Amino acid sequence: MLRIGKRLLLVALALLAFGTAAQAKTELTMYYPVAVGGPLTSVVDGMIQDFERNNPDVKVNAIYAGNYNDARVKALAALKGGQPAQLSVLFSIDVHELMELDAIMPFDDVVETDDERQWLQSFYPALMENGIVNGKVYGIPFQRSTIVMYYNKDAFREAGLNPEQPPKNWDEMAQMGQKLTKKDASGRVERWGVMIPSTGYPYWMFGALAKQNGEVLMNGAGNEVYFNKPGVVEALTYWRDLSAKHGIMPQGAIDWGTLRQNFMEQKTAIMWHSTGNLTAVKESATFDFGVAFLPAHKNYGSPTGGGNFYIFKQSTPEERKAAIRLVRHMTNPEQAALWSIATGYMGVSPASYETQALKTYVADFPAAAVARDQLQYATAELSTHQSGRVRKLLDDAIQSVLNGEKQPQEALDAAQKQAERILSGY
Repeated sequence: MLRIGKRLLLVALALLAFGTAAQAKTELTMYYPVAVGGPLTSVVDGMIQDFERNNPDVKVNAIYAGNYNDARVKALAALKGGQPAQLSVLFSIDVHELMELDAIMPFDDVVETDDERQWLQSFYPALMENGIVNGKVYGIPFQRSTIVMYYNKDAFREAGLNPEQPPKNWDEMAQMGQKLTKKDASGRVERWGVMIPSTGYPYWMFGALAKQNGEVLMNGAGNEVYFNKPGVVEALTYWRDLSAKHGIMPQGAIDWGTLRQNFMEQKTAIMWHSTGNLTAVKESATFDFGVAFLPAHKNYGSPTGGGNFYIFKQSTPEERKAAIRLVRHMTNPEQAALWSIATGYMGVSPASYETQALKTYVADFPAAAVARDQLQYATAELSTHQSGRVRKLLDDAIQSVLNGEKQPQEALDAAQKQAERILSGY
């Protein structure tokens, strides 16, 4: 009897151990930027909860970390401090810096099945330009955007302009902007014709102007920049002239963070901003508004923008497989469609726009398709080795011109020279 009792006890302990192991979950820590506002947190939380319901063996800890820079700093600090995350949504343009730090690994090295490999090929090619390096996929697009032109249709009507015909080129924007600029009896401007933000991400806005003039700001390898090419200088001259020559935009800095509010308060008739603002504008605007491609010069153009998923090297094979499952869930067509509707960011794959949810939404609200349709004219966002230093050189050059401190050629020559010195080792 004693022997039987011992056997039963051993069997019971074995079963208990097996049950505990079966219930053990793979835990993932994910850093996520929420710079565009609080409601985004609840949207991401809902997507994660849906994933956990369908994947009970995985627990996801989302750490919301301010803007993209905050998220990058916190994620890298965790890696160095021995408390690594397994994945994160970070700037698509961070890829070279993350690779230099040996922090991330290509998704190609994690996927195993033909289905997973096909998934890597399912996204819009323009959104993949900032995520593919040396032929390997390091970033999967998620929170992605292009710059679009928001315009106040009521202001167009008031100015005698057709509200269904926004400016299609640089000349038209300058001409319409003069009619849209509204002054009081004393000559004080009550409403500007156009505002393009020059803080936060001036290099991003400038990338659009350069592309519209047939130029790009860097090569795909991230070791050359073209800041002072004639077409690029011409683009900065046009930006400056919107205020200095045409008088349709305020002189000096226009703040990224408050521009949407200026548009909502009808202090500007046109604003250039991320499509990520689309849902917020839709829900808050007290006037009739439209969304259109950015105006062309030689051609249409906008850089893509926003965040990609990255997988960190400091993770186990089990964690990487779980991370792939999470990223696939977050980017599948149905989730991407819901994400686009909730935020204004793009669905990241053609299949997302074939879902019934997004087809119905676009049919009812055509503005939701503008950023996607503009992808055919898109280029990669400025991304180089030593990316933060190089971007700051260009940002400072842009702001010095818009503030009237330097001429475009002078400012961009200096930025080019300093950037070449930084990139000479690559």
